[in-house]
Amino acid sequence: MYAIVEIAGQQFKVAKDQKVYVHRLQEDEGKKVTFDQVLLIGDGSDITIGAPAIDGAAVEAAVVKHLKGDKVIVFKKKRRKGYRKKNGHRQYVTELVIESIIAKGAKKASAKEQSKEAVPVKKAEEKESAKVTKKQPAGKAATKTAAPKETKKEAVKKAPATPKPEPTQEVSENLITRAEHRLESKEIEMNVDKLLHNIGTATKAEADDLKAINGIGPAYEKKLNEVGIYTYEQISKLKAADKEELSAIDGITREKIEAEEWVKQAKELLKKK
Repeated sequence: MYAIVEIAGQQFKVAKDQKVYVHRLQEDEGKKVTFDQVLLIGDGSDITIGAPAIDGAAVEAAVVKHLKGDKVIVFKKKRRKGYRKKNGHRQYVTELVIESIIAKGAKKASAKEQSKEAVPVKKAEEKESAKVTKKQPAGKAATKTAAPKETKKEAVKKAPATPKPEPTQEVSENLITRAEHRLESKEIEMNVDKLLHNIGTATKAEADDLKAINGIGPAYEKKLNEVGIYTYEQISKLKAADKEELSAIDGITREKIEAEEWVKQAKELLKKK
């Protein structure tokens, strides 16, 4: 038996006891995970296709370990310009072992079967309503006291106020992986995981105006946002190692950060907030 399942945005053809390498998952090593986006199941000559996924079908797997993939070298050169740039990248991946493929509930009930089940329910409801009308004595209409009509404003006042949903904060791991994907598209090698663990994570909703710091213009602000740096507090926590990591960004160097005193300026702006 085999299955085609969607894991972390990718489709894989898997079978029992097979090892699969996928984009890094949040689950810890040794834990079990279940994937319910099963698109196809094949068992010999029997093939079941979902629309798009098969109801009730699932693939169970165990997380073996988290690791990095093979290094990929990205080399750029512009002839007659003296421009050369070499970057390396290793993708974060998770090793999984497929434990079982569950195909229960793959077949949906046909429309005829569903209509047959619905008919007896309707007949039972009609019988109950007939019994109620028979019990009421003939010639005596039920007297109802006319309730005063409520205006729309009164109805709105009486209605219980629905609590506003609290904004869900993004998990720091998700913020780190998003920053890593942005850097991959720019072909920049940087240990974002280590950097953001040192200075903390922030969302776009919490962003400060980084252009208030002398030496940071719109272009540098955009580059810092791509790395995951949005606030004065994050810049105020930059250490020597963090400044070296930021040197991977074109135009930003450790000397520039220290000469223009980004950390000192960020601390002063934090006090004014």
